[in-house]
Amino acid sequence: MTQGWSARDIPDQSGRTAVVTGANSGIGFITARELARKGAHVVLACRSEGRGKEAVALIHRQIHGADVEFRPLDLADLASVRAFAETYPHQRLDLLVNNAGVMALPYGRTADGFERQFGVNHLGHFALTGLLLPRLRAASGARVVSVSSGLHALCDIELTDLNSERRYRRWIAYARSKTANLLFIHELARRLRAAGSPVVAAAAHPGYASTNLQTAGVRMEGRRLAERIVEVGNRVIAQSAEAGALPTLYAATAPGVRPDSFTGPRLQGWRGAPARSSRAKWTLDDTTGERLWVASEQLTGVRYEV
Repeated sequence: MTQGWSARDIPDQSGRTAVVTGANSGIGFITARELARKGAHVVLACRSEGRGKEAVALIHRQIHGADVEFRPLDLADLASVRAFAETYPHQRLDLLVNNAGVMALPYGRTADGFERQFGVNHLGHFALTGLLLPRLRAASGARVVSVSSGLHALCDIELTDLNSERRYRRWIAYARSKTANLLFIHELARRLRAAGSPVVAAAAHPGYASTNLQTAGVRMEGRRLAERIVEVGNRVIAQSAEAGALPTLYAATAPGVRPDSFTGPRLQGWRGAPARSSRAKWTLDDTTGERLWVASEQLTGVRYEV
């Protein structure tokens, strides 16, 4: 990786189709916009139709001739995930960016009864990737990129309590969902390699980037002081969403990205240009990865055909 890699270095994406989840704001929006700027046809997969269509309109205003579209996707509802995959109109898919996520929310459950952070951040994307994998296999040089977090290092996954039913601690649940993202990419890359598939599965994280992800939880609880503190941190300490999106864009487009790689900001994993990022040893454990995979197939009802 070069020290100054930026969005200007994204290779030409003409003729390629990308799906970016959670693309209506923050890092997802920047990712979708920059892929479109380089010529990709980009599907903005978002829960809110209003915000999704506003994002499409904004990209059109910022980039003349951008080829983007909105399609509804609620990762907290497996029926919505299946509907998205069933109605996906293109024969192939060159790039799937599993970006959408929730962070440190009060305890809640998805439409299918899963703890919300685990259900959205991991299970929804696990199901989506499996359902779209035939389209990825039909493309040449396809990639799957999952957006994790440096906070995965707080803890390993708890296989006997995936839904945090024994005890819920919001930051621990978030960290476990981000560990699950890395274990998923590790196991997917292993299975793709064993099958001789050229599809590349990689992961990225944004460091500390200023997005609405940080304020969602405290806003839901009406904690105004905490919300203001987070907002100050976003303004003073965090890097921009544009900078935070660079590791994802690098993993998605740069030549030579290796399967199961983990890209983050260069400076202590906090901010800066994309670089190889350190990861906790438990995210590279084959046994845990396989056990989580089997559990995820059982919970979602999605069986992979790698």
